[in-house]
Amino acid sequence: MRFRVSRRSMLVAGASGLGVAAFAVLPAEPTVQRAVVSSSRVERVWSAARSREVDLVTMLPPAPAPGLPMVLVLHGLHGRAQAAAPTGTLAELTAQIARGAVAPFGFVAVDGGDNYWHENHPGDDPMAMLLEEVPVWLRQRGLSGADGLPFGVLGMSMGGFGGLLYARRRGERRQRMRALALLAPALILSWQEMAKRDAFHNATDWASMDPLKHLSATAGVATGVWCGTEDPFIQGTRRFIAATHPQVAYTARGKHGDSFNRTVVPSVIGFLGRQLG
Repeated sequence: MRFRVSRRSMLVAGASGLGVAAFAVLPAEPTVQRAVVSSSRVERVWSAARSREVDLVTMLPPAPAPGLPMVLVLHGLHGRAQAAAPTGTLAELTAQIARGAVAPFGFVAVDGGDNYWHENHPGDDPMAMLLEEVPVWLRQRGLSGADGLPFGVLGMSMGGFGGLLYARRRGERRQRMRALALLAPALILSWQEMAKRDAFHNATDWASMDPLKHLSATAGVATGVWCGTEDPFIQGTRRFIAATHPQVAYTARGKHGDSFNRTVVPSVIGFLGRQLG
C-alpha cells in the first residue's frame, strides 16, 4: 500500500519515542537480502466532533496489505497521539510479524484531549470522534477493512479508562471488539480523587461512565491488563482484575509511565496478535 504525502501530512521515519521505525531483513534470494521498513505517518485532520484539527497517527508494519487490521491507541492525561504508544511498539510488532509470531496489523492514534475520552465540554466529544470519524479516516486510507472499525484498543492510563468506555459504546452499537489491552488503566476509587482531574461534571456523571461500575459491559471482549505495583492506579487495577479475571493480568515492580510500559510491549503485541488468530 502506498500513500500520497501532501502538505497536510508527513512521513516520520527513524527512531523516536513512538518506536516508529523498525527494520526486518528478509531473504529475497539465497544470496541476496532485502530490507523492508515499517513506518509511522502523522497527519492533521479536521474533527467535527472535537471542533478542531487533531493529529492522526498511523503506525504500519512493512508492506501493509489493503484492509490491514488496526488497533486504536488511546493516550493518557496530558498526552497526544504522537506519543500514545510505548517506546518500541512498532519495532516489536515488526519483529513479531517477521518471525510469524503474529499476523500483520497496525496502530492508529488520535489526539483526545484531557476529558477521559468523553464529552465533558459541549462541542468537544472525543468519544464521538472515535466512534464516528476514526472509521471514516481509516477507510479512506484503505485500513481496517470495509467498515474501518479497529479490532482492538491499546489504552494507557486515562486511555485505559477511555478504552473500556469505547468498548462499552461499541457493544451498545453491536460493533463488539475483539481485544482490550490496558496499561495501568486510570480506574480511580473515589470521587474526591477523580474530581481533581476536572473531567466530569459531578460524581453521578463519573459513575455513569466509570468502568468499575459497569464491569459486565465488556464481558466477552478478550482483555489484558499490565500495571506496575508502584503505580498510583494499582489498587483500581487489582480490583478490576479480581472482578473480571482477564486473559492477561500482569503486575510487577514498576512505576507509572513508559519505563514500565516498554518492558511489557512484547507481551502486549503477542496478546493483541492472538486475537486475530
